[in-house]
Amino acid sequence: MDIALLVLGFILMLVGILGSFLPVLPGPPISWVGLLLLYLTKAVPDNWWILGGTLVLALAITIMDYVIPAAGTKKFGGSKAGMWGTIIGLLVAIVFPVFGPFGIIIWPFIGALVGELMNKADQKTAMKAAFGSFLGFLTGTFMKLVLTFAFAVFYVIVALKYAGEIFSF
Repeated sequence: MDIALLVLGFILMLVGILGSFLPVLPGPPISWVGLLLLYLTKAVPDNWWILGGTLVLALAITIMDYVIPAAGTKKFGGSKAGMWGTIIGLLVAIVFPVFGPFGIIIWPFIGALVGELMNKADQKTAMKAAFGSFLGFLTGTFMKLVLTFAFAVFYVIVALKYAGEIFSF
């Protein structure tokens, strides 16, 4: 059972990292569940302080991920249309990888710009708001990516530390 929890937890770590930049997956909470599964093995001793602290971090970053793009768009004079454009642009980047790996950066900006222009903003205001929305998106994505990678590194360190007990048959 410990090996199954270990493998499932590792899979959740990878899905959490993907969820850092895919808007349909809440990356940090998924990675946290992976940590939880590791601590549910018989080999790894319970540490509710670590689990509680990492849960608070995961939830805080997830909440901030919704607040930061909105704040960036608002600070730069944008609207909800710009924020939705950013999200739609990200989905386009995932489904149609036209610009390759740079599409994950280019399409959200284009989406925010189109969203603002459709919201009847003049070109200068739309460009400024698109930049703010894009900057907020990048900030949130970076924070989630850093946290999920940190969770994954911590996961591997703890798993390696207790590998002898986990794989003792």
